Amino acid sequence: MSLLDRIGGPRDLDGLSEAQLKDLAAEIREFLVENVARTGGHLGPNLGVVELTIALHRVFDSPNDPIIFDTGHQSYVHKLLTGRQDFSGLRARGGLAGYPQRSESEHDVVESSHASSSLSWADGISRAFGRTGRSDRHVVAVVGDGALTGGMTWEALNNISDDNDRNLVIVVNDNGRSYAPTIGGMARHLNRVRTAEAYRDLHDRSSRIAGRFGAVGRALYRGVRGGTHGFLSRFTNNSSLYSNLDVKYLGPVDGHDLPALIETLQLAKSYGAPVIVHAITEKGRGYQPALDDEADQFHAVGRIDPATGGAIGSSAQGWTDVFADELVRVGEQRPDVIAMTAAMLRPTGLAPFAERFPDRVYDVGIAEQHAVASAAGLAYGGLHPVVALYSTFVNRAFDQVLMDVALHRAGVTFVLDRSGITGPDGPSHHGMWDLALLHIVPRIRIAAPRDETRLREELQEAVAVRDAPTVVRFPKGAVGEDLPALERLADGVDVLSRGDAEDVLIVGIGPFARLALDVAERLRAQGIGATVVDPRWVVPVPGSIVELAGRHRLVITLEDGIRVGGIGTRVRQVLREAGVDTAVDELGVPDDFLDHASREQILEDAGLTPARIAQDVVAQVLGTRVPVARRDERRGLPAVTGQTGAVRTPRR
Repeated sequence: MSLLDRIGGPRDLDGLSEAQLKDLAAEIREFLVENVARTGGHLGPNLGVVELTIALHRVFDSPNDPIIFDTGHQSYVHKLLTGRQDFSGLRARGGLAGYPQRSESEHDVVESSHASSSLSWADGISRAFGRTGRSDRHVVAVVGDGALTGGMTWEALNNISDDNDRNLVIVVNDNGRSYAPTIGGMARHLNRVRTAEAYRDLHDRSSRIAGRFGAVGRALYRGVRGGTHGFLSRFTNNSSLYSNLDVKYLGPVDGHDLPALIETLQLAKSYGAPVIVHAITEKGRGYQPALDDEADQFHAVGRIDPATGGAIGSSAQGWTDVFADELVRVGEQRPDVIAMTAAMLRPTGLAPFAERFPDRVYDVGIAEQHAVASAAGLAYGGLHPVVALYSTFVNRAFDQVLMDVALHRAGVTFVLDRSGITGPDGPSHHGMWDLALLHIVPRIRIAAPRDETRLREELQEAVAVRDAPTVVRFPKGAVGEDLPALERLADGVDVLSRGDAEDVLIVGIGPFARLALDVAERLRAQGIGATVVDPRWVVPVPGSIVELAGRHRLVITLEDGIRVGGIGTRVRQVLREAGVDTAVDELGVPDDFLDHASREQILEDAGLTPARIAQDVVAQVLGTRVPVARRDERRGLPAVTGQTGAVRTPRR
């Protein structure tokens, strides 16, 4: 039986020797490479925290001592050590989540994987323990150096340092990277510590000398390392980083040296006040293909060959690839266009633009609020920023979109990748709120391209707007073939299909245009005429949509965002304001936190399949389901005849 097979919970680590813990770390790395290669997932970050996670669970008593991961993608080792070793369904329905999940284990505390929030959680939990007489419990927050670029961490540190009477340990997992290399002044400071000759030489010499004197020497070494501001940090000026915060600092410590980690964490645990432990780790540790990947050290991978690290599966062009290519064209045409992102240069497709125009890209770190407000300033200065974010992360900067960009009529384009249902990453990563959130912003214009050609043209149209925010949103995955239009109306709306009669108007938003066409075909087979349109720009609602709705008996809107307060709701309101009483059925994603599963499974659960939608529309046309289609005064109400369920028009 392997050592890993013997670990059913954290306390099973207590009986292992230092040599066995080292062997366990090697087994875990082998397990991660073998299993994540089959399913895909966050490989590099977890390879980098193997020893750190073992040390945390050896020293602290989870779940009595809650351990909070910021962000949760580095929690795979934590799952293994807390009794979850079936990775066969990782990130698939019924399998383990890719992030901490309370329903899986009492050891999981914070499910949201939006960075920089862990210290606020730790601040709140530790205060609660103190006020309720549980001062024997410790709270541990594991925060990456990338997350330190987020403003929330510093807001939390400011409050943590104001109340030093609690057991709170902050572990800085410093690997010099978030998705890609961490940027900014904080990153430069930590990088100097990480690479300083003084630190490395002194660490090696002091450790060797102390080791010669056995347990006494190691105890002395621990005491020296745990001095008021950290003995080793004095030689690299690292203590200056935290000295004004009045929080004890320990480190830097080698994040792959298990004995040193355990000793340092024990010292932090015994201190009785907030402590920062600075651990230097290597992302992708122990797996050469990850270490050789300069882009992101295999931060997140699909299915790969574990021997080579080569990708397995489709290499179809993705939405992000199309955007990346077109933005370079925009940059060549428009010298005023610059690009911004929040620590996600490559994932959002900005790398080609950065290679072509290195002085026109700003990566602000994990700081979406700052990115958006700064973009407003750049627009004021005569530039046109293109801010590329994952859809789920624009939620964090809503106030800045509203009050800094829109209020000031700033010409800023937001490109939202991974919009709609993303699937395996689970509740915190679905991009299902952006439409409902952003369409209420005054003067905003939102585009949802249905295919590659529309993405290219709508991006060009977006950057041409100089007096209002614009949004171009697209989903995760492959683009698919183009969907040509039968006709483009005067206000830019594309008509994709017309039926024999104007019974149902189907408004397919973005990639749901394909779904709309499938529904229309099914309705046509039932004798119901359907017109399918793609608004292209969904906000403001185009006038031709209002006109078409007035001529049809029923309007169906299809969107890959939440249906409560989404674009369908806006269409319905606009129709009422225009005096159009056509019934509207707004179809979209439920307003709930949707578990990890495939995109197809989630859409099926939501009833967003061609068969289900067509069935409901037939019932609405027949008047047996609300909203009921308006009566066709020329033909009368349709009726169902025979076993085929076909709709016929009664004779007069």
